[in-house]
Amino acid sequence: MKTHKRISIISLLLILFANIYAQDIDKSKRADIYPASEEYVWPTEPEVLKKLDQWQDLKFGVIFHWGIYAVPGIMESWFLCSEDRFVDLRKEVYPDSEYDSFKHWYWDLSKLFNPVEFNPQKWADIMQDAGMKYMIFTTKHHDGFCMFDTKETDFSIANTPFKHNPLKDITFHVFDAFRSKGFMVGAYFSKPDWHCPYYWRHDRATPDRNMNYKVKEHPEWWEKYRQFTANQINELTTRYGSVDILWLDGGWVCPKEGQSIRLGEIIDKARQHQPGMLAVDRTVTGKYENYTTPEWGIPEKQLPYPWESCITLTDHWSWTPNAPYKSASQILNYLIEITAKGGALLLGVGPTAQGTIEEKAIGTLKEVGQWLKKNGKAIYNTRTTSNFHSGNVWFTADKNGRTLYAIYSLPEGQDLPQTIEWEGNEPKGNIRMLDGNRNVSYTCKNGKIVITLPKGLRNESLAFVFEKK
Repeated sequence: MKTHKRISIISLLLILFANIYAQDIDKSKRADIYPASEEYVWPTEPEVLKKLDQWQDLKFGVIFHWGIYAVPGIMESWFLCSEDRFVDLRKEVYPDSEYDSFKHWYWDLSKLFNPVEFNPQKWADIMQDAGMKYMIFTTKHHDGFCMFDTKETDFSIANTPFKHNPLKDITFHVFDAFRSKGFMVGAYFSKPDWHCPYYWRHDRATPDRNMNYKVKEHPEWWEKYRQFTANQINELTTRYGSVDILWLDGGWVCPKEGQSIRLGEIIDKARQHQPGMLAVDRTVTGKYENYTTPEWGIPEKQLPYPWESCITLTDHWSWTPNAPYKSASQILNYLIEITAKGGALLLGVGPTAQGTIEEKAIGTLKEVGQWLKKNGKAIYNTRTTSNFHSGNVWFTADKNGRTLYAIYSLPEGQDLPQTIEWEGNEPKGNIRMLDGNRNVSYTCKNGKIVITLPKGLRNESLAFVFEKK
């Protein structure tokens, strides 16, 4: 079989299996992959604390996973990993090939990556219309392919068919477009790099996600990798304008696992150029995990430190064809619950290989944004209140602690009831709907509040504001 025909068949198999895999797993309410941290270390630097407080005002952000994996439409990086779970997946889609054959096929996707429809300003417009306030962009995932013009490796966007495009330094233009809209901007960066020969030696087996040699036996290799990583983070924090968040993935690269990259030195150097920059060394508890990132779900209770839930718009972080999208009401219900528990929602959106956001995603996000335009005061710039939940009603508070918001989270597929009720958080005076700023009639007896809803309301979640008694 000719090589190009074989690649086409494999691509189709990968796409098919990626979709089957996505549909088999319901990840929408899981928080067990990367659960909330049991310990948290508050930063002490005044500029970092100030930035952290500003970030806690934003509540709703987007993360883009985009790289060469978008070409066949498969999940990001993980087919390269030889842990049992991923080997089994790879065998289903690449049954007649050895690992080296698959690996070279995967690396060669960079020769096909040419996102000629990439329009970062349009991305920023879409996410602004959705009511989002901050953005995290995947500058490099575990596969090592860099979406920025790095001097440390040729495995980057600068060496693809896209290299002659005026927007060729993709990270620069994404950051620039979102900053122009007032977004906080963050750089996702993978600490492990499976393409770099100083992390995965190319002449050795790769049994799992870790480096495939012992640091004690080859300290010179690890030192080269540490410097490689430090240099790339330095590029991102000195050449790409203001960076508010350094969002680091690959928590197994840490001192506890014998893989220290001397992150403290890297962060300290970065903050010389990016004062107050937040460090999110996710799943590595300590000084450089300025907020935590439970993934695929929502913690059961309020957490006493800054955090965000990382949840996808479809069933994968990256784009896969014909993926099932969550509805606008699902996303809003997540956002309402997360906000009441003190967190932020980071929603994963995967651009296509051409560089576009699918129309179905745009439609869903627009619906979310329309609700936030009417009810956003109950979400943005709020903080928690101790009595934060009663039935389908969630509570948030202004920073003054006296003004409360009650948000009725309409369950998916249900109609608005005639009355809404909750216990506790008794109002003093009027209760107003944020949408339309109109008073509603209510009764309050023995700590139970019952609101009678006006006729003709749109069938969606509702937000009310009142002064706390």
